[in-house]
Amino acid sequence: MAKYIKNPIPIEAIEYRRGLEDGFDDIQTAINAGLDTENYVNPDTCNEIPFITTLEGKHYISKGDYIITGVDGERYPCKKEIFLKTYTILNV
Repeated sequence: MAKYIKNPIPIEAIEYRRGLEDGFDDIQTAINAGLDTENYVNPDTCNEIPFITTLEGKHYISKGDYIITGVDGERYPCKKEIFLKTYTILNV
């Protein structure tokens, strides 16, 4: 199997804060949509679950997630641990 490396394409990203989401679901709607409540930590103090609508569908935002804007303007959340292993800040 061939191995590949990601092209070094600059992206924009910010750690989630209220206002970056596309919407909120109540907890039961999120559970019905597949939210793993055992591993989920709500990033906000409200009972609503924030989400981003991505090209693959709705993704719930967890505490510490980064919101990435891709090369075509698409947005998606990324777990902080994965983000910090995958991306390096550019000093421009």
